[in-house]
Amino acid sequence: MAEGYVYFPGCSLKSTGVAYEESLLTLFRLLDVKLQELDDWNCCGATSYMAIDEDSAFALSARNLALVHKSGNSQVLAPCAACYLVLRKTQDYVQRYPSIRAHVSSTLKAANLPMAADSVHTRHPLEVLYNDIGVNRIRSKVSRKWQGGPVVCYYGCQAVRPYYEVDKPVNQSRMEELLDAAGIPTVNFALKTKCCGGSLTGTIHSVGLRLNYIILKEAARKGAKAIVTLCPLCQFNLDAYQSEIRRRMKENLDMPIFYFTQVLGWALGGGTRELGLHRAISGTTLVKQWFSAAKEVAAHV
Repeated sequence: MAEGYVYFPGCSLKSTGVAYEESLLTLFRLLDVKLQELDDWNCCGATSYMAIDEDSAFALSARNLALVHKSGNSQVLAPCAACYLVLRKTQDYVQRYPSIRAHVSSTLKAANLPMAADSVHTRHPLEVLYNDIGVNRIRSKVSRKWQGGPVVCYYGCQAVRPYYEVDKPVNQSRMEELLDAAGIPTVNFALKTKCCGGSLTGTIHSVGLRLNYIILKEAARKGAKAIVTLCPLCQFNLDAYQSEIRRRMKENLDMPIFYFTQVLGWALGGGTRELGLHRAISGTTLVKQWFSAAKEVAAHV
């Protein structure tokens, strides 16, 4: 069994993505795996930081890696796709580019922190669940029968590009394998890494909505009853704007958008509130029906 991990929540999991944090902590507790939140963490440097001042973004990210090193645990879990990507990019770039390494090193030195990007292993929960915990252990812990119908797995842009530790760069399958082990049926989804619009919903709104609509429409066309994702921005975009999309596109779309940790945690016996399932914005009627109709099953099912 895995030794436990330092947990870097990032900004989203303490705000709009709080259901991700709730379900992650619950799922790992049910699997008897320890998570310890990183003390005094700061923003990872994603999005606007990286676009406006790349040097500062690398320094912010490197500070978190230095704090992980100081904690005595070499493994940090980064659930947010953007946080994961920036931490990995920082580790990559300080090794490949001497100028970036020199800037980051001097910035950390001024804060009495070590350059530790080389000594920390940045992990994503999907990869940890698949490689360290394993499909068979997930299967052995199942205590509920899924009632919600088939789902599509949506990975988003960042977790599998350009680094390939989380899953393959094409035809990703780990989320599907874990859900299958928990008795949750999935359908093949060609748009599993198509952009959801990201921050465009707040800048060029009509473009962001259109990208959301394409994903939702295709999931419905494939017969999915819900979308399962691993990115807090993807989850927010696909969940929060469905009512506006219905008005604009004149489509009857009302689909729950779950984190993969929520559905896995529920299958393993987690409570609906501790998994953040009560926070759903879209598909709330279905959510209430599915999770109030829980049927206990033998652990091996």
